[in-house]
Amino acid sequence: MRLTAQDFASRAAGAEHVCGACGFTSARWFGRCPECGEWSSARSSATSTSSPAITSLVHDGPPPQRVATGMGELDRVLGGGLVAGSAILLAGEPGIGKSTLVLQLMDGVIAQGRRALLMTGEESVAQVALRGARLNVAADRFLVAASSALEEVLAASLSQRPDVVVVDSVQTLRDGGLEAAAGSVLQVRECASTLVAHAKQTGTVVVMVGHVTKEGAVAGPKALEHVVDAVITLDGERDGSLRTLRVSKNRFGSCTETGVLKLGASGLEPVEDPSAMMLADRLPGIPGSMVFPCLEGSRPVLVELQALLTPTPQAQPRRVAIGVDGRRLTLLLGVLSERCDESFHSQDVFAAAAGGLAVREPAADLALSLALLSAKSGVCIDQTITAFGEVGLGGEIRRVPATQRRVDEALRMGFRTALVPRGSERSSSGMEEISVGDIGDAWHACTGT
Repeated sequence: MRLTAQDFASRAAGAEHVCGACGFTSARWFGRCPECGEWSSARSSATSTSSPAITSLVHDGPPPQRVATGMGELDRVLGGGLVAGSAILLAGEPGIGKSTLVLQLMDGVIAQGRRALLMTGEESVAQVALRGARLNVAADRFLVAASSALEEVLAASLSQRPDVVVVDSVQTLRDGGLEAAAGSVLQVRECASTLVAHAKQTGTVVVMVGHVTKEGAVAGPKALEHVVDAVITLDGERDGSLRTLRVSKNRFGSCTETGVLKLGASGLEPVEDPSAMMLADRLPGIPGSMVFPCLEGSRPVLVELQALLTPTPQAQPRRVAIGVDGRRLTLLLGVLSERCDESFHSQDVFAAAAGGLAVREPAADLALSLALLSAKSGVCIDQTITAFGEVGLGGEIRRVPATQRRVDEALRMGFRTALVPRGSERSSSGMEEISVGDIGDAWHACTGT
């Protein structure tokens, strides 16, 4: 490859060329972007070559100052509250309750005598006021402005000096110095980077609301997740009331905590006992039901897994999974057919996690398999039995983490027997634990057949 004089000059200056249309970067200048095909879109930016300050990891200063949100579940997920000078990304599907959550967050911050500013680019101030009246927040102390210009957001923050700035949403922001449209890769990345720099320089907490695509990823470039200090996702079924707060990144706390909320007329309310709520409507004596102690972060929650089988004349029977992994359901049906001599080829199979909580961990395999066998045979499993364990392709039951916590939660909710993978660490809770090596052993322990 032959280098031009412009290439040498760029390298000497430490320059980087960025496409103004799509954000593609290159050390060499380009006339046409190799990523999007746009002509004359290259922009050069010189990078500093000065040496940074070198120090050690010894830190004698005070711990980071935290701002409580007034919402126990949110503070739990964040590790104790908002850290001054941090940038947080709140992601979720449209209509899941993100705007409701940030209004309640701001209300909690204001209740402690701090200032909070909301910059809304999707709704008018009147629309925000209607939601605030429904949530009964301190409307007279709220600071709100409708703008999608990055320059105006920064100016408002500098003039008002709030402790917390909420931007709803980051996909609507537009930097006037860039030619790309709002919501494009370049705009979202540059706006987010500028807001993060603003948070570090001023000590303001910046909360950016972001949308989620159909694939479940945060809309915009992946770099948006890399540049912020914490990424929180609000999950749940849009037609249900249960919501979960999960953190996938947290520079100031653990990434294993999960908050459970319930969406009602007065907003999002914390669920103090998720297990009791999940099992409140459970009906006894129904085949195809099994309770599984799942882990939501570090918190154990009991969830009822249900299975239903119906005859079908179709050559391709349906496999419907709600709240459970559809691929694992298909895998388990194959294992049961091969290892337990159970045929499902002439039946539609429906599997669901009752209560609206999504169960994704492999530890649910054993409970779901037993629910399928119960629905197939019409035999009801004892209501005081719970089970957990991963099922391998050979039908074996593999060990899963946190046996003690799962068993303790089941015992607290009145369960007397737990089917656990062979070789699991024994709990000291007093629960009767039956070790099972494969699905056949587990089914025999449930039914005695």
